[in-house]
Amino acid sequence: MPEKTYKIIEVVGVSTESVQHAVRNAIGKASQTVRNIDWFEVQQIRGAIHNGQPEFQVAVRIGFRLEGQPIT
Repeated sequence: MPEKTYKIIEVVGVSTESVQHAVRNAIGKASQTVRNIDWFEVQQIRGAIHNGQPEFQVAVRIGFRLEGQPIT
């Protein structure tokens, strides 16, 4: 089995549509600048009200594989 090493970042996705859409926004935006994304974990779900409408905010931890050969 190949050895893998991961880095974890945390981002906050926002959506006025749904929690799921906020998660997709977070992952989609991160994937524009980060390669090798393998997994995510929702850490917090919160929201705000703007002009009487809900805004969903989701803190997401994203794991991505570091590139290069393993250290032996």
